Amino acid sequence: MVVARGVHGPFVLAVCAEMVFRDLPIVERVRRLTRLDVQVEIWDWTKHDIDALVSLRDEGAVYSSMTGYVRGGLVEPSAVADLLATAEKSIPVAKRLGITRLNLHGTGLGGDGLPVVPVEKTTGAMWLAARDTLVRMAELGAKNDVVFVLENLNLAVDHPGVPFARADDCLALVQAVDHPNLRLMLDLYHAQIGEGNLIDLCRRALPFIGEIQVADVPGRCEPGTGEINYPRVAAALAESGYRGTVGLEGWPSGDDTAAVERFRAAFGVKEGW
Repeated sequence: MVVARGVHGPFVLAVCAEMVFRDLPIVERVRRLTRLDVQVEIWDWTKHDIDALVSLRDEGAVYSSMTGYVRGGLVEPSAVADLLATAEKSIPVAKRLGITRLNLHGTGLGGDGLPVVPVEKTTGAMWLAARDTLVRMAELGAKNDVVFVLENLNLAVDHPGVPFARADDCLALVQAVDHPNLRLMLDLYHAQIGEGNLIDLCRRALPFIGEIQVADVPGRCEPGTGEINYPRVAAALAESGYRGTVGLEGWPSGDDTAAVERFRAAFGVKEGW
């Protein structure tokens, strides 16, 4: 029996190539992660040689997700137009890489992770506009057989000024749209900073989760370096029936390979899930 890349117990494991082996070119990062038997996530595809990344699929690399737009936002009309236009440009790239999950945020982010247009307060009208935009994104996904995933962020440390940032905010929007081509990218690092109560959050969000991302708190490093009991979270996810992708989106606390191995160990749920 052929086992798919990155399958470890009940989960498919992926690692963000933007955050590990950063002393190496992106092609070599992908090769390292492939040898470690995990799938690969990337961010902004416009910053990479896509031909080179595609060629690595012949070496066994599997790409899990990528940012599904280049610029834009969920509310202001010109930002919505940019979001839809750049999402349409992103889809053919995703297809070449074999990616079916494309990541979205509450607004466009700059290179430092800060919002291009920060928001102090989200109004009711903004919520309705965001819902309507996400309906259009879901329809675009259905037309092209991809799933857009809306990622929660944290306001306190990494992403101040982002609207619809909390996990409960993103879940509410995804539930309001209720379309199979729009799902939640549940980032537990961000959720721990903003909300906590992670196991309950995972259980509530389970029907709408497209992928789960992880890193420990504080520091945004691999599981086992902070306060989150990731082996218990992993067990609860398995017990709840989650069989999807878990992606490490964190910085190595030391050796990169060891960080990936610690991530794999934390989510290596044993027999009898």
